[in-house]
Amino acid sequence: MNRRSFIATSLLAPFAFPLGRTLGESPLPNKRLGKADHCIFLWLGGGMSQVDTFDPKKLGQNQGDKKLPGSLYPSIETAVPGVRLCEHFSRTAPLMDRITAVRSVQHKVIDEHAFATNLVHTGRMISGNAVYPSLGSIIANQRGAASPEVPAYILVGYPNVSRGPGFLGTKSGYLYLTETSAGPAGFRRPDHLDEDRIARRKGLLEPFLNNANAGAAADYREAQQEALRLAGPGFIRHFRLEDESTSVRESYGGEFGQRCLLARKLIQAGVRFVEVSHNLNFLNGAGWDVHNDGIKSQHLLIQELDNALAGLVNDLERLHLLDRTLIVVATEFGRPPEFDARGGRGHQGTAFSMVLAGGGLKHCGAYGLTDDLGKKVLENPVSVPDFHATILAALGVDPHKELMDGSRPVPVTDGGSPIAALLA
Repeated sequence: MNRRSFIATSLLAPFAFPLGRTLGESPLPNKRLGKADHCIFLWLGGGMSQVDTFDPKKLGQNQGDKKLPGSLYPSIETAVPGVRLCEHFSRTAPLMDRITAVRSVQHKVIDEHAFATNLVHTGRMISGNAVYPSLGSIIANQRGAASPEVPAYILVGYPNVSRGPGFLGTKSGYLYLTETSAGPAGFRRPDHLDEDRIARRKGLLEPFLNNANAGAAADYREAQQEALRLAGPGFIRHFRLEDESTSVRESYGGEFGQRCLLARKLIQAGVRFVEVSHNLNFLNGAGWDVHNDGIKSQHLLIQELDNALAGLVNDLERLHLLDRTLIVVATEFGRPPEFDARGGRGHQGTAFSMVLAGGGLKHCGAYGLTDDLGKKVLENPVSVPDFHATILAALGVDPHKELMDGSRPVPVTDGGSPIAALLA
């Protein structure tokens, strides 16, 4: 740009946007934002195979000398004509009119689980010294908890920097737990501590907490006060799954399903974002990373996901919470249709599936189209930032907003645009 053009552009700059627009607001007119209040984010660590789950193709063969690429299991019809799922989704298939399998997600990270996990959680690649916030932290930061009695963001699984608040700071971080029944580690009071002893301990802390007014000391004071509050019976009661009826508990299935039931209880209590992790050691020792012999028990993972997802959708609908709660099924990448030497699958980022359910979206069973083996996207490609933008928009967060990293504005997504067809 030459000097004259630069000056002309600068003089016009004040008139480029409507008067009153402030930093962080979207320049796009007619923003379509959803009205969901909560998000339950189901994380399938390892890389779910799209052709064996939500984007079935012709049957392949993973045994013998002449292996044939394709799906490992037959497919079944669903509530949406023309949309088929793997046969192990027998409970989810009738609910696909409340669900959309986004079959055209793509990125370029295929060889490293940690980088791909970070990308799907933060929407960005690791870059320089910036530590970007996770989707959960962004929603916690923008929406806060729906009740002052609970945190905004809870992780049911193991902590990781990819799930953290990044430059948004600890106030937008998560509270985590690894067991559904015990509550967050360290929060349950020992049986020998009665209310009188708890009050005396708080009294001993008071002088220090009252004098902590800046920096790390102030952060510690705030963390201590929050921990003391959450250690009380008012918060811990939400972890009592035994308070639910036997029929409800059984409808969710095994351990992963019980985690999803806990997530439902937490969003009822006012938690804004709950991530539920399907840990790598569940059922087959390898989780969804089905290289070699790990694929032999993949059907058990799919069946457990089927029970958990169907149980969650049905339960939220029973409680009139489905339209207010967005369910996300996410994974770091997909798997190729070809099989490795022992019948498992490698990694694939060129085309894979992630899933949205409820949340007041205009569901269509499936969005996007891949080729006859699920290797390439043919229609409606969706980047990870696009997927994030859709989630944010469904939860009423402007996907074109700017966050502040100190004095530096950072767009809330890395150029993502919501899937307009899903926004009612």
